[in-house]
Amino acid sequence: MEAIAEKLETKLHEWKPETSQKVRALVAEIIELADDDALDIGRSRSVEQEVMDILDEPPSR
Repeated sequence: MEAIAEKLETKLHEWKPETSQKVRALVAEIIELADDDALDIGRSRSVEQEVMDILDEPPSR
């Protein structure tokens, strides 16, 4: 097993369950993009959602 996979496995057991779940989802998304050879054009749905959330926030004064 590669060092990065071992580190990920260790961290998934150390983090809070919510954090581990989010990381698993992001890693799965990255793997899917890599399988489709779309890493360079793919946009993370979570990043896109963060931008939309920022745009929806009321303006600060």
